[in-house]
Amino acid sequence: MRRSPSQELAPGTWAPARRIAERVLGPIERFMHVEAASGIVLLIASAVALAWANSPWGDAYEHLWHVPITLSAGSLAFTQPLHFWINEGLMTIFFFVVGLEIRREIHEGELSDLKRAALPVAAAVGGMIAPALLYLSLNASPVSRHGWGVPMATDIAFAVGVLALLGKRVPPALRVLLLALAIIDDIGAIIVIALFYSSGVAWSGLLVAAGGGLAVLLLQRFGVRSPAAYVAPGAIVWWGMLRAGVHPTIAGVAIGLLTPVRSWFGTEGFVAAARDAVDRVAALNERDGHRADELLKPLGRIRQAQREALPPVVRLQAALHPWVAYGIMPLFAFANAGVRIDASSLGHPASGTILLGVTLGLVVGKPLGVFLASFAMVRLGVCALPRGVGWRGIAVVGCVAGIGFTMAIFIAGLAFGDAAMLAAAKLGVLLASGVAAVVGLLVGRLVLSGTPVPGAALTLEEAEGSTEQ
Repeated sequence: MRRSPSQELAPGTWAPARRIAERVLGPIERFMHVEAASGIVLLIASAVALAWANSPWGDAYEHLWHVPITLSAGSLAFTQPLHFWINEGLMTIFFFVVGLEIRREIHEGELSDLKRAALPVAAAVGGMIAPALLYLSLNASPVSRHGWGVPMATDIAFAVGVLALLGKRVPPALRVLLLALAIIDDIGAIIVIALFYSSGVAWSGLLVAAGGGLAVLLLQRFGVRSPAAYVAPGAIVWWGMLRAGVHPTIAGVAIGLLTPVRSWFGTEGFVAAARDAVDRVAALNERDGHRADELLKPLGRIRQAQREALPPVVRLQAALHPWVAYGIMPLFAFANAGVRIDASSLGHPASGTILLGVTLGLVVGKPLGVFLASFAMVRLGVCALPRGVGWRGIAVVGCVAGIGFTMAIFIAGLAFGDAAMLAAAKLGVLLASGVAAVVGLLVGRLVLSGTPVPGAALTLEEAEGSTEQ
């Protein structure tokens, strides 16, 4: 039986080398399709950072992030340490993906309908207020209270990863609820960063950022579809935010929210364009002596149809997600989770209460806030639980929402300039995230049966529109 072209080796390929590559890359590809995989990579990066920072070579770890890196264009040069380029540069791409997710959810997801959004909004708001209040109750001092925003954040990668480890015990509706809660939590964290963790606003910088945003809108009006064309105006927005004193990563969110949510071709347009291109290729194939370059136009049409079948917000999110999940976020964790645990690094008088406030805020405040706010809103009749989700499920969501990690560490870096106070906050985040993950797994195994409830959604698609009154 003759193999299809897709099963045959490409010209010039050495069969033994190809088999070796498949054996090496196959397990990696399968691992990257596991829901909890990105959380595992984050965990490994954090563990390596902690081990290095507390090893005899800990000074080398600290010095690495202070290595200066310069971007220059002609006579213009911009020099910043490596740590800046990770936290303020690469993390802008992370926030851009967050902005894309928020934009998509507002258009067609959980946030597109007020009735469906009411429960995750209530849960997220409760899960942000309770940890902040608990932290402030332990850190009333002006020196340490600035860290109240640290325990507010939920790390979606880790939280979803923990739910994935619970397997079929977790109904699809509960997973959708956690995703929506985490997205609203991200919105809250972005607002907190913009309003409370940015320096005094310089209006000239905001004007520069507005000019970059206007350029993005103009390119869209002119029908420019190439993502590369938006890099320059996006960089202008980033630079403007930096000059304005607003944290520059907010530029990523702003550009993400401006990304179009409607496709150009759509499904029908893709089918029509692809059929036309295939007919042209078939006609060329029937003709003797056609040149290879004659295929360029119909094949280009197929590529265009394939690209424009999806809305830009979906296409960009799918393209960037692996880079963010397996590249940027682990690098951020590696650069920020290396906390030196000794008396000198945690020697500030407020270190103890900061560590305790962050830990209790995430481990205790998060589940309490999520559960009590959800309970209050349901009892008041403002919203209803999704079909198949009970209060035990809400309790599990509250527990795993206490995994702060990426966003919490990010806010800690903005909240504390003192090295000892920052180390205490980071250590609190790492400790709390580990405890919350273990508690979430244990509670989930104890209270979730995995038995489908009659009428409950069986898939994520069904769950997105499933609420009972």
